[in-house]
Amino acid sequence: MFGYGRKNFTWNGTLRELEGSWSSRRRPSMTASPSSSSGIEVLLSTLQNAGDVESTLNILNVLDELLSAGTDRRIHYMISKGGSEALLTALVNTGRSFSPNYTILLPLLHLLAKVGHRDRRIGVKAEDAGAALLTLNLLRHNVKHARRAAACLWVIQVFSSSVSTANLIGANHGLDVIYRLIPHYTTQHLHAIKAAIDAFAALLCTKANVSLVVSKGYVSGLLRLYENWHGKGSQHAAVPICHSLLRCLHKVTHSTVGRQEFVSQGGIRLLYGTTQTCLLSKGLESLVEPSVQLMRKCLPITPLPLTSDQSAYNFPLPGRSHAVPDMDAEPDENSEESDDEEAEENKEADFDDDLETDLNKLRLRPDPDRPKELLPQYSRLCPELSHDFQELGLRSEPEESSTGSSSSSSDEEAVLLNRFPFHTSRRDRGRSAAGSDSSTSSPGSHSETEPKGHTPAAAQLEARDFHSHSSILSTSPSSRTKVREARDEAHLGQRGDNQDDVEEDADESQHRTMIDRLLERHGACIPHHEPKLYRAAAAKTKSIPGFSILAFPDFWGHLPPPEHEPMPPRKSNIQRQKVFEDAQRFLTTDGIINQVVFDLEDSSLQCPSDSLRFFSKFECGNLRKAVQVRRYEYDLILNADANTNQHTQWFYFEVSNMVADVPYRFNVINCEKSNSQFNYGMQPVLYSVREALEGRPHWVRTGTEICYYRNHFCAARGRRRTTFYTLTFTITFKHNEDVCYLAYHYPYTYSALKAHLKVLQKLVDPAKVFFQQQVLCGTLAGNPCPVVTITACPASRAWRDIHQLRNRPCIVLTGRVHPGESNASWVMKGTLEFLCSSDPVAQSLREAFVFKLIPMLNPDGVINGTNRCDLNSEDLNRQWCKPDPVLSPTIYHTKGLLYYLKSIGRTPLVFCDYHGHSRKKNVFLYGCSVKETLWQSGSAVNTVGLKEDPGYRTIPKTLDRLAPAFSFNSCNYLVEKSRSATARVVVWREMGVLRSYTMESTHNGCDQGIYKGLQTGTRELQDMGAEFCHSLLSVTKDLKALYSQRLIRHIDLDHNVLDHKSHNCFEDDEPPCVEEIEYSTDCPALKGADLDSDVNSNTASADEEEEGDEGRRGEKHRQSSGNGLLFPHLMRQASDEMLGEKRNTCTSVSVNGQILS
Repeated sequence: MFGYGRKNFTWNGTLRELEGSWSSRRRPSMTASPSSSSGIEVLLSTLQNAGDVESTLNILNVLDELLSAGTDRRIHYMISKGGSEALLTALVNTGRSFSPNYTILLPLLHLLAKVGHRDRRIGVKAEDAGAALLTLNLLRHNVKHARRAAACLWVIQVFSSSVSTANLIGANHGLDVIYRLIPHYTTQHLHAIKAAIDAFAALLCTKANVSLVVSKGYVSGLLRLYENWHGKGSQHAAVPICHSLLRCLHKVTHSTVGRQEFVSQGGIRLLYGTTQTCLLSKGLESLVEPSVQLMRKCLPITPLPLTSDQSAYNFPLPGRSHAVPDMDAEPDENSEESDDEEAEENKEADFDDDLETDLNKLRLRPDPDRPKELLPQYSRLCPELSHDFQELGLRSEPEESSTGSSSSSSDEEAVLLNRFPFHTSRRDRGRSAAGSDSSTSSPGSHSETEPKGHTPAAAQLEARDFHSHSSILSTSPSSRTKVREARDEAHLGQRGDNQDDVEEDADESQHRTMIDRLLERHGACIPHHEPKLYRAAAAKTKSIPGFSILAFPDFWGHLPPPEHEPMPPRKSNIQRQKVFEDAQRFLTTDGIINQVVFDLEDSSLQCPSDSLRFFSKFECGNLRKAVQVRRYEYDLILNADANTNQHTQWFYFEVSNMVADVPYRFNVINCEKSNSQFNYGMQPVLYSVREALEGRPHWVRTGTEICYYRNHFCAARGRRRTTFYTLTFTITFKHNEDVCYLAYHYPYTYSALKAHLKVLQKLVDPAKVFFQQQVLCGTLAGNPCPVVTITACPASRAWRDIHQLRNRPCIVLTGRVHPGESNASWVMKGTLEFLCSSDPVAQSLREAFVFKLIPMLNPDGVINGTNRCDLNSEDLNRQWCKPDPVLSPTIYHTKGLLYYLKSIGRTPLVFCDYHGHSRKKNVFLYGCSVKETLWQSGSAVNTVGLKEDPGYRTIPKTLDRLAPAFSFNSCNYLVEKSRSATARVVVWREMGVLRSYTMESTHNGCDQGIYKGLQTGTRELQDMGAEFCHSLLSVTKDLKALYSQRLIRHIDLDHNVLDHKSHNCFEDDEPPCVEEIEYSTDCPALKGADLDSDVNSNTASADEEEEGDEGRRGEKHRQSSGNGLLFPHLMRQASDEMLGEKRNTCTSVSVNGQILS
């Protein structure tokens, strides 16, 4: 409430009462009729036409009381009724007089500041009314009067919300006037000083004003002012001033020229020093975060230390020239911003706009994308329909049956691969040319001869300690040098003499013997894993660089740790600590090494003896370059997906030569996702060779001081709009000279899948389980994409039993379309093992269904360590609408199989595509529903008459009861436009599969149920695969036959351990990170409540002074006096300007709007 004069006017009524009471007192000059106008309109009209001081003051007091008592709705109502224009008109009318009456001007300016702060167009309105330059002129004439100056400054701050108005004030030297009002540390007139700084910051919203500030050297002045005020930080009153100065610096550094000036004037060094002081004083803690954000924003943008943004792996695509993609191409928004089926969006409105609202598109089934004549070729992928089951009478041994099946599979594979030629490396072509027979260029001979290159080195290292045993697979960096030398010698020998071939055969034999001894001495019994089988499978795997080295964990195998691994709590202010360390790199060179110690593209690079040694040239591996920053700190740069310059998130590499009990910091500096579960308790995984040889072959969660935040790196070639993020973590290794592997998530290779399928093929009883592995197609690189058929063998060869088998409904399960989602493969592994087991539920499922499983839709991407794409540089899960048979063969033929099943009347009952999710917890399903999509989108379509089978919810509801990691409330069934080409939507829309799902498994852990607070491991993921199979019992037609007494024990839905309730879906998404991931956000803007508080304090502190002055000297003397209110450093300047003011005429603004000097 304003209180000017001795008799304050107070209004306690409502707007309605005001309308009636004020009408009896209105002046004759009022034009508004009370019958047609509201009370506030009457007040505003009277304010513009009032002629005496008392009436004007009373109106201002009433307006202030009304607006202060209510919420902002009252102010917005007043704005809608022309309140801003009325106040501006009153300001212009009062301020243009020769001797302005500040008894009216002060409350008017205060009220205008309060109202204008809520009016988004106040700047434009002020400019149109001529109030902007008038207020600046009033400020010029009152620089010696703190209270008046503060009022003008608040109004200028409000006006500056308009870019054009801010530019107008800046062009008329407003920045100079205001800058001179900011003194060094003082205890006087703090509210006016803060108002000056806030107004200065508001004017810096435009590039023109920032350029002016930079050109006049004001950035340096602001830094010195901040240093001076911060030095008096023990005084509580200095903190708000420091905040305002930081806001100015934030505004300046929004532009490139401002950041450059800030850095050149030592801004980062100054802020680094002052924040260290702030950390020691609790009263200054509030200054730390804006200072840290400012430092992060101003650290010089540094290109990644790469020669090219393009992936180190390039693959020539069939039918097109191998050109490097455009470096400035915009990234694909769908795949760049989110995981495959992520439903969350940055803005709710954007998400709703993405929902499909066209009922025809939701219900209409498009025509097939190929002629029906092409579909019969997929009949070979339904062997259960043509198999005669003669073995039921022969009772042959499982081994013999498996061998026969495997042989036929190999023959089929050779035929299919001839249709899809694969790209060979230069070394492979050399070997083929050097062979004595043309048959050596076949896929089999190429893969069999490949491992021989590293045999001699392995033989020499047999007698070393445990570390060297890993070198048998060339996992040790120290042995790899010898391996490369041996490989080069072998290549030279092939050109000149065939004698080396005989020697290599002998070395190969010795190598196998060494592997046998190693496995006998240290090998662990890992279910469904055989190292020799894995090695044989890996020898046939084709990669772009021609991998010939196995990663030890993949060869040796993995057992889940015996204990669950909890999510570690986030260390307080850990990101701040890391940012300080990053700033130190810029400020000092002491202890900075900056030496490249690993380069995927430079095999001749020599690593210093005292640094860690890295390697990633193996299947699924991804690490492009490692730079030693400090003695125990390394920057890691990931390789982009093959044939692209983006999609960097997945990593998997070997590290060795470490010192035990020393914390090593690793910074993955070119991550692309804007947030990660690493900010919410997720840890990377580590595998120790020494631990494995001692009987603990575990991938374990590891790492401390983990955080994920935006950094200051940019693309090497300047790709536009590229923002990189740093994943930083610290690891303390247990053993000296160990060989360890670090990965984003538990790796699962293509070779592991092939070996696993062979193991399962050996283990199943062919008299009970029909298990047949076939080749769906060849990939671009020539790797076979396996498809597996699993069902129960008929009880006999009788017609009834065979008929029952051939009429079983199909269930199609796919996975790993995105290579970086390795958790999907572990879930698929659990599904495969369960379906092949002797579990009674598995037996019942086999008797009820025919399972078609395609465990890995993107083998080439998995092999070459990509994160999202195939070798065609495309996200395969965006190709389902019209897949290219040459560039996306696995999707094309998977869709062809589904078309074929539909054409013969065997449309799958369930389709599920297994995925991983990097930004949410738990496991959940995405499905498809017409009604739910229309409801969520707010569509006008009447859904009452729409009939939709609610069966799509059956499996999610069952899983919510069965699986502790599953969250029903995280599921949704919405059809988004951006997902229209995904497997889930296409199979639902084109094949008519009601239960078409994407199953998302977290990379992190759970926030509900018995796994709450725990990170998921391979055990939990495999269990999820088995539990998904359990849930399929709920969709069978004859539940009574399946739910026999013997099954009840296995699927008891009321078991107290498994019985849990999912929490509300709105709680599933993570809250904002405790520390700001981005650094581009501005310093917190001045809130309306803060401005109101400053204005009110200015008013209250002035009341007594005004009344005292009026009693002693009268109004004129009060306006010309105020010595006690002068800024100390402006005494002389104020006197000069006062003389100038006396020389001015009554009009201080020219016709063209320029300030008259």
